[in-house]
Amino acid sequence: MDSPDDQRKPGLVQRRRQKIADEIARNRRGEYRVPTWVLAVALGVFLAAWIGLIVFS
Repeated sequence: MDSPDDQRKPGLVQRRRQKIADEIARNRRGEYRVPTWVLAVALGVFLAAWIGLIVFS
């Protein structure tokens, strides 16, 4: 018979660790994804260059 502790959902720390472990496993298999912050920085640089081109031309 399962105790109440066995039926509990994994905590935040366990879920986060599993998510990180899954991401590392995906990366080792070659399934790379570009992080959101990299896309946000690229968009910011593009917009700044575009606005700079408009303002300074």
